[in-house]
Amino acid sequence: MAGPRRDTRGIVDAPELLARVRFRRRLPYAEPLRRYVEHYWLIDWDLAEPYATHVVPHPSVNLVFQRYGNGTGPGSGAGSGFESGFGELSGIGLELFTRKLAGTGRVCGVQFRPGGFRPFAPGWPVSHWTGRRLPHTEVFPDPGGSGAVGGSGLLAAPGSAGAPAAVLEPAEEDERVAALDSFLLAAGPEPDPRADLAMDLVHRIRTDRSIRRVADFAAAEGVSVRSLQRLFTAYVGVGPKWVLLRYRIHEALERATGETAVDWPRLAADLGYSDQAHLVRDFTATVGVPPTAYAR
Repeated sequence: MAGPRRDTRGIVDAPELLARVRFRRRLPYAEPLRRYVEHYWLIDWDLAEPYATHVVPHPSVNLVFQRYGNGTGPGSGAGSGFESGFGELSGIGLELFTRKLAGTGRVCGVQFRPGGFRPFAPGWPVSHWTGRRLPHTEVFPDPGGSGAVGGSGLLAAPGSAGAPAAVLEPAEEDERVAALDSFLLAAGPEPDPRADLAMDLVHRIRTDRSIRRVADFAAAEGVSVRSLQRLFTAYVGVGPKWVLLRYRIHEALERATGETAVDWPRLAADLGYSDQAHLVRDFTATVGVPPTAYAR
């Protein structure tokens, strides 16, 4: 891969967000991590007025280190650690994600490839994390610490408790990328051919417009729909139908943002919908407003 993807898929009103924050994507320096990590995403902001950002999540697990300089983060307060930084493991989000940004802040995140997180925590199906957000130390505990586990499948990442500061403090962006590399290399991954298969299948769903029905996709792969569903539950965290639908909505969202006049019936057909009404229903349920209202 020459570089991280440059689209804005999933970001609601991307031009407005990018006008307010510094948003960058970076690839890991460590070549072994690139098979599992879609990209690192880095955000810094210094806002005079609060701003709420909205994202339609990808079918990806994220590891996020974040710091809010004025205590505006979720659950912030005296002794919360939000000013010094904290880490969070975020499973696949099933609903629109909203986060209020105010004052100054910094986020350094890891977006794993769909299917790419399981090798870092092989003891659990990825569906175990879906819809959940929890402290990163519960997933990557320090060796011998209170969160250390034996036989639970969680991996011990040396220096896990100190990772937020190590990642967030460096002034140079390259040093933050290197710190994320160090954390992930210490945490794993454990090679797993089924994780490789899951990553490849999701990539095909994302890039091949001809894939429109899970049953046809499973048949083309020579497996049953049930076998495909089990693989996705264990290694992606959601079913193949959910992945297919989410990528459709991402494309519709990007087209609505980037075009002055969208031919919605034609777009619905391009995305594999039987009619425009089904696209409108799914878009509205996911984003919160109909596509024509969003485009306006």
